[in-house]
Amino acid sequence: MDTTACDAAPTRLRNTPSWLLSQLTAHAHRLVWDAFSATDDRRYHYALLAAVEEYGPASQAALGRRCGIDRSDVVAALNELADRGLVTRSPDPADRRRNIVSVTPAGRRHLERLDEMLGRAQDELLAGLSADERGQLVRLLQRALEYHAPSRREE
Repeated sequence: MDTTACDAAPTRLRNTPSWLLSQLTAHAHRLVWDAFSATDDRRYHYALLAAVEEYGPASQAALGRRCGIDRSDVVAALNELADRGLVTRSPDPADRRRNIVSVTPAGRRHLERLDEMLGRAQDELLAGLSADERGQLVRLLQRALEYHAPSRREE
C-alpha cells in the first residue's frame, strides 16, 4: 500500500473508519488478486469452491445467493472451474432444469492451495497487527457487518 498517499491524506480522512476501510480494502484486493492470479484463479472461484465444500452440493442459484455473486458471473466462474475439473454439474433429480454443483477431489485439493495463498495474503495485509489484534479486528468487522445484514434491516 502507498503509505505516502495515506500519510498525505487530511487528518479528517485518516480518522474516518469508512476511509480507512476503503484504503485497506483496495490493498487487500490487490494482494488477493496477485495471490490468486498465480494459479489463474479469481475471488469468485475461491468463494464458490469454499461454499460447495462447506455446505455440500448446491444449485447454481443457491451458490450465487450464498456467495453474493450475480447469476451470470456464477455461471461463467463455474464453467471455468468445471473446465479445470474442480467442480461437476449434474441435473437436479427434483428439477431437471436445475444443475447441482459438486466439488471434485481435485477441487478440494485446489481449495486447500487457495486457502494457503489467501492466508499468506492475509498475513501480509495484517502484518502490523499481533495475532490477538487480528482476531479482535475480525470479530469487530463481523459484528459491524452482521448489524447491517439484510435480515436485520427487515426487523
